[in-house]
Amino acid sequence: MKRPLAVVPGLALVALLVAPGGTIGAAPPEHYANHPLRVVPNASSSPKGLSPAMIKSVYGFSTAATAGAGTTIAIVDAYDDPTAENDLNVFSAQFGLPPCTTANGCFTKVNQTGGTKYPRTDAGWALEISLDVQWAHAIAPGAKILLVEAASNSFTNLLTAENYATAHAGYVSNSWGAAEFSGETSYDSYFNKPGVSIFVSAGDAGLPADYPSASPYVISVGGTTLSNIGTPDFSETGWSKSGGGCSVYEIATSAQAGFAEYGQVGCAGKRATPDVSLDADPASGVAVYDSTRYQGQSGWWVVGGTSASSPMWAARAAVSGALVNASYVYGSNITYRDITVGNNGAPCLTGYDLVTGRGSWIGATP
Repeated sequence: MKRPLAVVPGLALVALLVAPGGTIGAAPPEHYANHPLRVVPNASSSPKGLSPAMIKSVYGFSTAATAGAGTTIAIVDAYDDPTAENDLNVFSAQFGLPPCTTANGCFTKVNQTGGTKYPRTDAGWALEISLDVQWAHAIAPGAKILLVEAASNSFTNLLTAENYATAHAGYVSNSWGAAEFSGETSYDSYFNKPGVSIFVSAGDAGLPADYPSASPYVISVGGTTLSNIGTPDFSETGWSKSGGGCSVYEIATSAQAGFAEYGQVGCAGKRATPDVSLDADPASGVAVYDSTRYQGQSGWWVVGGTSASSPMWAARAAVSGALVNASYVYGSNITYRDITVGNNGAPCLTGYDLVTGRGSWIGATP
């Protein structure tokens, strides 16, 4: 149950253009990604969304200030957020998290090749970056944060940033994607990085699957809705906009296909997404601080989308210290809350569901 993120108008499938007579024509058009960000309108002067303490309580995440120590989480996004570090520390001070600064070695920002000549600012991507950085730090406050900013939202630039991120971090979160396209498998090598745990937002538009979420070398992260937190009526259900579905082009790995319930989703050996999920519905959105003006406003926002669930999953993986890949996710290493209610075009199923993967990761199981 998922459909692709919105894509930049004019996005075309990869194709070899051949002129009359068989000569090679112009190069294929570029591909562009969007961020799966869902923002509740109107910023405020104080936080209104879910706090780190609430999310940690719901999922049983560690509350230790050193959780994730010794690890690095890379955030790959497009364009520049000029206030990312400042906003992270406003967020940290608000919620009692340890400071994460360039000065204390916790925070590093680079461009797609590791330099300090940053791309132009884009307000939407800046809010995306603030979400990713702040919530990675919220869940793994002891981890270092490496923000890698691609020069644009083109796949060429984002994949260059991915190369830098996977070479310098053990855990990588990607809150971007686009509709699947023929030839996407040629990009899978950017994500086939043994020893690195790579997470990708599944999208915010229901069916079908997105790329690179559909790559068999990443952990595709879908979304859930939290209701009545802290009460006996608490529930977690599949978010109706959570991205996912059967890939058109990607084949499931043996670790994925070997999971007993994988076949019930009916993908006929193709890659099924997402693998896992976590809170993403803006109705149960998280608090994010952004002083780079978005829609003419700055301050505290309530934000959702699988843009939120991906960095939180990456951070929780960093806290575990484990290599979180398909073998790990589809093995017996994680305690899940099985999500059996919800529909985004495909229904949740017992034991495995196309809407929200195997469910939410709960507890501190390494």
